[in-house]
Amino acid sequence: MTHRIVILGAGYAGLRAAKRTARLLRGRDVRVTLVNRDDRFFERVRAHQLATGQDLRAWRLPDVLAGTGIDLVTATVTGVEPGTRTVLLDAAPHTIRYDTLVYALGSGADTGADTGAVPGVREHALTVADAAGAARLGARLATMPVRSDFLVVGGGLTGIEVAAEIAEARPDLRVRLVCDAPVGGWLSARARRHLRRAFERLGVELCEGARVAKVGPKEVLLGDGRSLPADAVVWAAGFRVPALAADAGFAVDGHGRMRVDERLRSVSHPEVYGVGDAAAGRAAGGRETRMSCQTGLPMGQCAARDIARERTGRRPKPARIRYEWQNISLGRRDGVTQFTRADDSPVRAVLTGRVSAWFKETITRLAARMTVR
Repeated sequence: MTHRIVILGAGYAGLRAAKRTARLLRGRDVRVTLVNRDDRFFERVRAHQLATGQDLRAWRLPDVLAGTGIDLVTATVTGVEPGTRTVLLDAAPHTIRYDTLVYALGSGADTGADTGAVPGVREHALTVADAAGAARLGARLATMPVRSDFLVVGGGLTGIEVAAEIAEARPDLRVRLVCDAPVGGWLSARARRHLRRAFERLGVELCEGARVAKVGPKEVLLGDGRSLPADAVVWAAGFRVPALAADAGFAVDGHGRMRVDERLRSVSHPEVYGVGDAAAGRAAGGRETRMSCQTGLPMGQCAARDIARERTGRRPKPARIRYEWQNISLGRRDGVTQFTRADDSPVRAVLTGRVSAWFKETITRLAARMTVR
């Protein structure tokens, strides 16, 4: 009987898992189906570039999957029923049965819409967590007059890159970065110094140690009572995963990420693998995996390997997730590359400036090629 392998999501983790699984099990009695809400693979690490009107390569999934034998279903996943091993979709074929499931639905912007944590975010803020959000930001930028106030909330990787990219592309805007902790606080001292020098050069004003209490149509209110003018607000204060795993009854952590074992299988449903942002795996040193393509790609690869070993009667091996660096772009000609230990903690080694920008561009291109090949 044909073994049905279904992969949900065609991001870095899901697309890599689908292609690698199909290649490893070519000629076997399996059917591999990839489900994605649209027909393109989007390099989310380039979302800030899309927002500033840069011409990015379009990776069409029908072209990427040509000759692989993978069935592509373009639909949004609305639910999973583990009891009957069925995936529910909002479009034809509406349901898909599976024997093995790879859950790779990724993450989206954490706007606090479900909890109402910060009033006004959903109504007035823009995001860059996907292609549609980046396109909306680009459209807004195109209409903003000189000396408009542009405000970015969130001092993580996304917030830093968005603020720098916008400031470089639109030096006529007043760009502020608001965060509740020191910007780049997880980096080494040398990397933080370069980050601050870059923001000074680009004219980005830092508002650190500030908590946003409310987002309005023309201003942002801070927890200490201050008001900052804002003709546009980008909310980059974190990511959250879909509630589908929790709703389906899979074991999840406090953030809704699927809890997986050392082989990346759900701890409650071993016929299901969790990879990428939507899964809480373990990296070197026992740390929880962080959301990044540097995590998603090897997780997708490891899941494919484990599925192939399972289907061919070979001994499974635990997944090994290790980190090497964090790349941060500061516009097109500057950046910071923080080298790390395998557990993602920083070391003293750092690249900066044009060398870092070149290095990140090289790694970003390589990541895309590894995903689609």
